[in-house]
Amino acid sequence: METRMIRVGEAFLECTLSGSGDPVILLANAGCSINYFGAMASRLIGAGFATIGVNMRGVGNSRGALEGVSLHDLTADVAGVIDVLGCAPAHMIGHAFGNRVARCLAADRPELARSVILLAAGGLIGPSTPLGTAFRNSGDAMRSGPECAALGARWLSPLSDPRVLEPVECWPSVHIAQIATSRHVPVEDWWTAGTAPMLVVQGLDDDAAPPGNGYALRESLGERVRLVDVPRAGHFMLLEQPAAVTQAVLEFLTEGRPTPR
Repeated sequence: METRMIRVGEAFLECTLSGSGDPVILLANAGCSINYFGAMASRLIGAGFATIGVNMRGVGNSRGALEGVSLHDLTADVAGVIDVLGCAPAHMIGHAFGNRVARCLAADRPELARSVILLAAGGLIGPSTPLGTAFRNSGDAMRSGPECAALGARWLSPLSDPRVLEPVECWPSVHIAQIATSRHVPVEDWWTAGTAPMLVVQGLDDDAAPPGNGYALRESLGERVRLVDVPRAGHFMLLEQPAAVTQAVLEFLTEGRPTPR
């Protein structure tokens, strides 16, 4: 595994590169590091893919302004990383807020996106009650382990143990700032992910990104969208039901690949 700091304009992005093969970009939830993708990344590497985890501005060692920045700017950061690495076209896996960035990138720079995989594809149908109060009251310091589990427990299925969130590293103030970058960006700018093939994996108990979002994508885009519902899973399905989620991702990515001799 190699960690690189890649400069894109005035931003410096901390990127983790592992494996070899077709590139897969990993994009985490707002204010979170890509650390919690570890188990999925290992499976992807074992299946012959190269993973490139990008910590967005303000997360980990990544730096860059967030005030006055839009979702398109965060998207341009990731596009710049792909340009610097020369790894286009790449598969995109975006979780929660990360899927907005993945979709926006596929719309803004379609030549860079080979496919788009959305884990918790919100954006059109919102949660039943507002989210974010706990994060707004949590200060600027990085939270992890039991602290992060306590912050995010509401996002899980009622059947999930909050301790599944302990691998997550989050910066509450950055979470709020990154979410704000999409506030004045029309949903139409990123909702359809350009024309890229799309996999939507959604937890049936996800209150933050209700399953109606995935159904709406499938209804409007038809066969371009493959939809997988995961029972007993909420917003952090890749930690709540890791085997089912990773299997769905691998099946999508490997479909049509030549079988090794």
